[in-house]
Order: sequence, then C-alpha cells, then structure tokens
Amino acid sequence: MKIFDSHCHLNLDSYRKDLPEAIERARQAGVKGMMVVGITVDESRAAVEIASRFSGCYASVGVHPHDTASCSEESLTALKELAKFRVVKAWGEIGLDFNRMYSPKNTQEKWFIRQLEMADALDLPLIFHERDSGGRFLELLTAHYGGNQRLGVVHCFSGSIDEMEAYLNMGLYIGITGILTIQSRGSQLRALVKQVPLNRMVIETDAPFLTPNPEKNRIRRNEPAFVKSVLFKLAEVLDHDPQHLAKTLWDNTCRLYRITDTLNNKQA
Repeated sequence: MKIFDSHCHLNLDSYRKDLPEAIERARQAGVKGMMVVGITVDESRAAVEIASRFSGCYASVGVHPHDTASCSEESLTALKELAKFRVVKAWGEIGLDFNRMYSPKNTQEKWFIRQLEMADALDLPLIFHERDSGGRFLELLTAHYGGNQRLGVVHCFSGSIDEMEAYLNMGLYIGITGILTIQSRGSQLRALVKQVPLNRMVIETDAPFLTPNPEKNRIRRNEPAFVKSVLFKLAEVLDHDPQHLAKTLWDNTCRLYRITDTLNNKQA
C-alpha cells in the first residue's frame, strides 16, 4: 500500500528536533509521498530544502492568508525563484481566512489575487485555504481562477454541499483531513464525502495540526504517518477496500501535482 499525504507542514518548528524520524515513521506506515506546504517565504524555503533532501517529499510555495500582512512584491519575487526547483509542484497555501483575522480582509484579498496571477504565470497547481469568508473566496475564484484549465485543491475542506459542488464544478480537488475521524466534529464531513467523485478527492494530515483518531487520544502533534487513519476512516465511510482506495488517492494526488513515480526527486 502506497499512501500520499497531500498536505503537511514538516517545515514548521514542531519537527525541528525529529524531522528525519518523522519522515521515517511515515515511510514505515506506507506513506511514500508527502507534500510539504509553504505558508511564508521562509517556510517555503524550508519546504524546498526538505523536499530536496528527502525522497518522496515535494514542496509548495506561497503566503498563507494569516501572513499576508507582511507580504510584498519582493515576497512574490522570492517565491518565484524558489518555484524554479524541480521539487516545487504547487503554489500555496493561499486563500482567505476571515475567522481569526490575523491580516485585514482587503490585504488578504489583494495578495490572494496576486498569488493567483503568479501561479497562473508559472502554470503551477494551487493549494487553497478558506475559512469563514462568507462567499468571498468563491467570488474571487470565479473572477480570477482559470477553472477547468487549472489544477487545484481546497485543502481541509469543511464547507457546505453548495460550496463543495461549486469547487467541483471549477475542476478542483477536495482535501480530506483527520476531521473525518472525529465523532461529532466530523459528522457533516462524513456525509459530504459520499458526494465527492472518487477521482476528485485526496487525503491529508495538515500536520502538525488536526491529529486524527485514534492517535488524537494519545499524541497531540500530528504527523504524516497518521494519514493512514484518515485513509481507513474514509474507506469505512465509503465502504471501499482500503488498498484500492489508497491506489486511487495516490493517483489523484500525483495527477493534481503532476508528479510521476519515476521523478528523480532531487534539487534542480
């Protein structure tokens, strides 16, 4: 069984002391692919360094909506340079987050649009973040996203059926996290995933966040090895064989990020 964690943050300080061990635990669990996601220029640089060092790891570059208050054209220029590395397979995590408001709304929107433009110019798939935007995220996507000509994923999907259908109509993939495994919090998601076409879903940890059950009961920090629990819960919800589902999800993730199994995963 080969499993792909389509979204994790091994570039954060949480893994500074045991990064090689965390990656080895993932491999032992069958997690042979990991997308290390950038959220600032520095964390994007760290993602590229990790992906260049460890086989099976890939990187994205971008500025998270929380961090757009410190974004600039110079930031995008630095990210564009990082995107030249062969291990960089996506732009993101970008989008809108009107929940905690770490950056003002107009600032988030400005740099969301600019990053959409940058990813379009570089022809990179997109990793999207949306939380409590009240429809504004979809508005901006409709106006500035290339639709079915582009590749992208709504990471950590937790929206409504209408939002999900809109994303699917745009050609986007849906990212499923460990929320699926949480009894009360995951009930709506367990109902909605049954409506997602099998060829348009991927699984992720969002590690070190969103630890799934049963690991959540004994370990606070999430890590890519635990995406296996997301896979098995998804297989249970969909009444699918885990082995076959893992293959489908692997293929989906490779198609999303334009990754081939034979890629020589080293620095350009």
